[in-house]
Amino acid sequence: MLPPMMKKAITDNPKKLANLIDLVNLPSTLREFTGQSQISRLGCFMRVWSYIKDNNLQDPNNKNVVNCDEKLKSVLLGKPQVELSELPTLIKLHFPKEPK
Repeated sequence: MLPPMMKKAITDNPKKLANLIDLVNLPSTLREFTGQSQISRLGCFMRVWSYIKDNNLQDPNNKNVVNCDEKLKSVLLGKPQVELSELPTLIKLHFPKEPK
């Protein structure tokens, strides 16, 4: 179930939802990370998040920070540490912009 603000945002601008769930061809770095040639932006974010959780990459002292291993660094522009709030932005950089 979606929160009310999210429902309103989707009904006001359905293209935003389409940008999240449309399949796109991945660049080589994301292709190696996900093991797929096509994935949605939302699906990619979910893969990265599950990788972080499965490998215990969250900082134990500050759960808002992710300590990147080598595989994750390749996706997150080589940063050794990333805040959770930065993750969507860094992943979005790998996806081409849709022409208007």
